[in-house]
Amino acid sequence: MSLRIAIQGIESSFHDLAVQQLFPDTEVTLVPCTSFKKVTIALEQNKADMGVIAIENTIAGSILPNYQLIDDGNFQILGETFLTIDMYMMALAGQSIHDIDEVHSHPVALQQCSDYLLKLQPHCKIIEGKDTASEAKKIKELGLKNVAAIAGKQVAEKYGLTILDRQIQTIKENKTRFVILSKIAGKSEGYNKASLRFELGHEIGSLSNILQILNTFDINLTKIQSFPIQGQPWQYSFFVDVLFEDYALFQEVIAVLTKAVLKLKILGTYKQNLSNQPYQVSAEKELTQEIPSAV
Repeated sequence: MSLRIAIQGIESSFHDLAVQQLFPDTEVTLVPCTSFKKVTIALEQNKADMGVIAIENTIAGSILPNYQLIDDGNFQILGETFLTIDMYMMALAGQSIHDIDEVHSHPVALQQCSDYLLKLQPHCKIIEGKDTASEAKKIKELGLKNVAAIAGKQVAEKYGLTILDRQIQTIKENKTRFVILSKIAGKSEGYNKASLRFELGHEIGSLSNILQILNTFDINLTKIQSFPIQGQPWQYSFFVDVLFEDYALFQEVIAVLTKAVLKLKILGTYKQNLSNQPYQVSAEKELTQEIPSAV
C-alpha cells in the first residue's frame, strides 16, 4: 500500500516527523508544499491522497488559518497525533552564537521561541521563512555565514549544521497537534472524537444553550475556538472538539444541534490519539498515481 501525503515543509521537518509517527508501516511519498494553503490545493487537485497539517501548539495556541482552510475546502479530519517539539539553534560549522546576525525559521517556530529571541535583539534580525527544515537547508546549500536557523535536532543532523543552542522554546513542555486531512470521510468504527463548526444567532444564551445540550448527552467539550466569519463583521463561528462514548448517541446529538444553530458542519469524526498510535490505513486508500514534485 502506498500513500501520497502532502505536508507543509520538506523531509526532516516536524510535519515529516508527524507523518512518520502516523504511518510507520505504510509506504509514504511526501508531497512537499511551501505553505499550508498549498497542502489543501494538493488535495483538491488530487496530487495527494492525504494531508498532514499542524492545528495547534501548546505555546503558540491554535493555528487559526488552518481551521479556515479545513472549513473552506470541505476536508475531513481522519485522525490526529501529538509531537513533542524541541527547538534548536543551528548554523554552519565554525560559527558561534556571537557570530549570528540573522535567525530564520517558520513564523510559528519563531513564536514558540519568542523569549529566547528577545535576548538576541536588536543585534539579530528575525526573518520569517517557509518552514524550519527549508531554512536550515538553505544555510547549508548557500554557505550562509552569520545566519542561523531554528529547527528540530534531526534537521541539524541531516544537513550537517552545528547546534549553537538547544531546547530554546519558551516553555520546555512544547507539543503540537497534527491532523490528517482527506476529501473522503473515514469509517466510524471505534470513533470517539469529533471536530465541529457551527454558527449561532444573537439570541441571549445561544452559546450556553449549545453547551447545555452537550452536557445533557454526556458529550465532553475539549476545545472551543471562535473565528470571525469572513464578510460579516463582528459575526463569529465556533470550532469545537468533543469526546463521546457512543457513536449512535453522538449522531442523535448532531440532529439536536442542527436545530439549535444557524449552521453546523462536521469537520471529522475520528479516534482520540493521546497515545500517538499509528493511523490504520484502509485498503481502499491504495492509489497508484504518479507522485508530483513540490507544490
